[in-house]
Amino acid sequence: MTAPQLVVHRDKELMAQAAAARLITRIVDAQATRGTASVVLTGGRNGNGLLAALGSAPARDAIDWSRLDLWWGDERFLPEGDPERNVTQAREALLDRVPLDPARVHAMPASDGPHGDDADAAAAAYAAELAAAAGPDGHDGVPSFDVLMLGVGPDTHVASLFPELPAVRETERTVVGVHGAPKPPPTRISLTLPAIRAAKEVWLLAAGEDKAKAAALALSGAGEVQVPAAGARGRARTLWLLDAAAAAELPRSLYPHGTA
Repeated sequence: MTAPQLVVHRDKELMAQAAAARLITRIVDAQATRGTASVVLTGGRNGNGLLAALGSAPARDAIDWSRLDLWWGDERFLPEGDPERNVTQAREALLDRVPLDPARVHAMPASDGPHGDDADAAAAAYAAELAAAAGPDGHDGVPSFDVLMLGVGPDTHVASLFPELPAVRETERTVVGVHGAPKPPPTRISLTLPAIRAAKEVWLLAAGEDKAKAAALALSGAGEVQVPAAGARGRARTLWLLDAAAAAELPRSLYPHGTA
């Protein structure tokens, strides 16, 4: 796994704008190389803030939206259209305003979908969808994602991998049902660390003073079971994108060249 790189921005607005510009560049480069690009979205205030910034970015039309595959790192296991679902929020922030190919928008199953209220069956179905899309360039049963984005929770969780819970210990499956999550709703679906680490690039987003301790713990060499964000690494690059408040407890030596 790659060592983390840090970029620290003045505030969360600038962080979102810079991250959106960075993502546009990465998608356009991947499409120029392979014809398509594959990105894993994250929810929460930072993930949705990035999508909103991308929607208003002048360069957004450089992306060929019809050749972009979108996946999710986790989802709240709620009915289709529920305002708390990550895909619902992503559609409102950006997806409904760009010409995506609906077949390339890979939302995680809802609790009123074909698997009913069985989160484990829904997780297995999403794992099968990932495996089917992996192709010869895939890794460990998932596509070779160009960028996989993760928000970092104040408790250091990423996706729906919470400290000490069974999902963060998973080493075989790529997608799992999460039960008894400490943050509502308690039932979720999540990529596992093996699936996350199959991505070419993993970007971790953290803004706000409530994320400062989590960032410091994750970048201090902590174990991934206790601090899941510490285990989120990309094959080619691991990038932490923070604002100054979230970086407040980090040693200055960690980001001497990245402050914006």
